Amino acid sequence: MILDYETLKLIWWLLMGVLLIGFALTDGFDMGVGILLPFIGHTDEERRIMINTVGPHWEGNQVWLVTAGGALFAAWPLVYAMAFSGFYLAMMLTLFALFLRPVGFDYRSKLDNSRWRSSWDWGLFVGSVVPPIIFGVAFGNLLLGVPFYFDDMMRPNYTGGFLQLLNPFALLSGVVSLLMIVMHGSVWLQIRTLDSLEWRATQVAKASSVALLIAFALAGLWVSFGMDGYVVSAMPAANSSFTPDMKEVTTQVGGWLLNYQQYPWMILAPAFAFLGMIGVYLFSHLSRPGMAFISSAVTLTGIILTAGFSMFPFVMPSSDAVNHSLTMWDATSSLLTLKIMFWVAIVMVPIIICYSFWTYRRMWRRIDVNFIRGNQHSTY
Repeated sequence: MILDYETLKLIWWLLMGVLLIGFALTDGFDMGVGILLPFIGHTDEERRIMINTVGPHWEGNQVWLVTAGGALFAAWPLVYAMAFSGFYLAMMLTLFALFLRPVGFDYRSKLDNSRWRSSWDWGLFVGSVVPPIIFGVAFGNLLLGVPFYFDDMMRPNYTGGFLQLLNPFALLSGVVSLLMIVMHGSVWLQIRTLDSLEWRATQVAKASSVALLIAFALAGLWVSFGMDGYVVSAMPAANSSFTPDMKEVTTQVGGWLLNYQQYPWMILAPAFAFLGMIGVYLFSHLSRPGMAFISSAVTLTGIILTAGFSMFPFVMPSSDAVNHSLTMWDATSSLLTLKIMFWVAIVMVPIIICYSFWTYRRMWRRIDVNFIRGNQHSTY
């Protein structure tokens, strides 16, 4: 099988999307459970039920995030370098928040003490709520453009600051991301719990789906009429990597919508996102949690694809020097690196997906108070 350089660049753009969607679909619901833990779990036993719905899987789910980070470093080194320069403090906050998750899961039930367990519940909340907000804020800033440029020796220079990231549109994007995760986690609890806990999760799913629909629509209107989008007006004849300053880029209001005019099929992404939100509300109301979960997965997939399709081919636009914006064509690694990574992914990603499905199938059951009481020392 012979793959040319341009095809491999496109394949790795698609694979990065697959990794981000896999992370959102799997780690999304266990983070959603962590966010809801202090609020809809009214007793210690109910909170243990919630934790144990994700207990066998949360560590494996986080592998998607690690894999996405590794793939970003290997496939788009310029983007990785600039992201860790510009978003360094935000990434450190995310990392330190994630530290609370493993210790929270492992230490919470070590002592039968209400203050001890409540403290770890809030630790799990912080470790679950901070990452989705920061990821959403980061994506919002990507759509606005990141303040960086390359000097004459192609050294990246970031000119912004942490507080600059907290602009109104980025905060709205953070709200969209948070609502996605809350909705996904609440739908997960619908299919894994019983009685009053299931009922409360259903109410949260209905409310969060409506709130997400409104927030996503507002973000879409803002992108359409309230900000400049980036457009590649001219590419160099030799479209090689590590030459982000060789192209010509312009900005215009509604520029992020041009791909939907050129490729009309892309409109399916936001359409499915909205249909998924409506499906979550209707199926939750009709007590069809399985269909509600599928609808939630469609919503998350649609929102992530909407962001990717809107920005294509940009990966990290520059607000300081628009011609230095990074795209999937000029920010990638060498041909040999992409080829090696491609074959590794072809072998390993299907194995990971199949193994993940097998583990969920083997450990699938609804968890109730009787399960917790009968397994006091073997559950979280």
